[in-house]
Amino acid sequence: MTIGLRRMAPRDPAQRHRAATPLELLFDLVFVVAVGLAATNLHEIEAGGHLASAVFSYCLVFFSIWWAWVNFTWFATSFDTDDWLYRVMTVVQMAGVLVLAAGVHDAMVDGDFTIGIIGYVLMRLALVGQWIRAAVSSPRYRRTALRYAVGVVLVQVLWVASLALPLEFRPVATPFLILAEVLVPVWAETGAETTQWHTHHLAERYSLFTLIVLGEGLVASANAVIDALAHTEHLGSLLTLAACGLVITVGMWWIYFSREQHDHIRSLPTALLFGYGHYVVFAAAGALPAGIEVAVQADAGHGGLTDAAVAATVAVPVALFVLSIWWLAIRPSLPLRVNVLVVALTLAVVASIALPAVSLPLTAVLVVAVVVTLEVASSFGGHRDRPEA
Repeated sequence: MTIGLRRMAPRDPAQRHRAATPLELLFDLVFVVAVGLAATNLHEIEAGGHLASAVFSYCLVFFSIWWAWVNFTWFATSFDTDDWLYRVMTVVQMAGVLVLAAGVHDAMVDGDFTIGIIGYVLMRLALVGQWIRAAVSSPRYRRTALRYAVGVVLVQVLWVASLALPLEFRPVATPFLILAEVLVPVWAETGAETTQWHTHHLAERYSLFTLIVLGEGLVASANAVIDALAHTEHLGSLLTLAACGLVITVGMWWIYFSREQHDHIRSLPTALLFGYGHYVVFAAAGALPAGIEVAVQADAGHGGLTDAAVAATVAVPVALFVLSIWWLAIRPSLPLRVNVLVVALTLAVVASIALPAVSLPLTAVLVVAVVVTLEVASSFGGHRDRPEA
């Protein structure tokens, strides 16, 4: 065995006190940059009046950010050795994510995914090296690891080949390539030895990424306060926007952490549902700060959106976030009547778009109402199973 390297044996899925490592936390910091750039460009395109194209390009770009994080996280929970080679390969993945982040503007504004694809492929191929190492070290999981390696390489070849397409055709090919990406784990884990994962560790990792994307909402609320201090003629309305943004962000945090989530990652089907379903959770949370910034800009009389469209940039992400995490993790712990109430309150958030003048405050009130509903249900039902992360 090479000096300083450990055998990449599967981690114990029942290991006590398994928590995020300093390397994983450092890896997450790269995504603060990537998510922030995606939200900033979403705001700028939305404010320019191009709502549909903004949402489409944001969803594509956010997938690459999210998928980079997901693949690292699930590999780490199974095979993290934290030796020098593992760390070097992780740093290469981080470099790929930074290159990807550098290409966010070109991808979202100009439809040019060239830089983004280069960074994405670099990041994915670094993970291939990790899977090959796992295949060599772990005979039991060799077939599964090699399936991952082969599947990822084939899809990366297709990503590189897509660069030969005319610029206007690349967005058309991208959804098919995304589908190929998400099918690789399904193929690799089905019909082979399923990799082991630590449910508490994964739940903590997903919680930490949620904090990253929600943190962007706090930044947007802070920007509203800064703008209010600089433009005193809009002081009252901007401070209201900032307060509502804070309440909504904290409310979303409260809802997400209202229930334990590790029990929803027990089997391969539930793990895939939990892992893939969080794309909506993360993307919606990442889109919220863009909506708050659009509302701030509209309050100053700038932007090319209607009042209803401005309201939608906040209400829709909030509703998607609440509905998705409710479906993934909260719904099973609630009686039918409470589930119906949560859904009704969330749909009311979407309906608030019809009253754009009061949509943001109304959204904040409705989010608080969901929080109160969950707290009351916990008190009467005894479900005080909060995450400790």
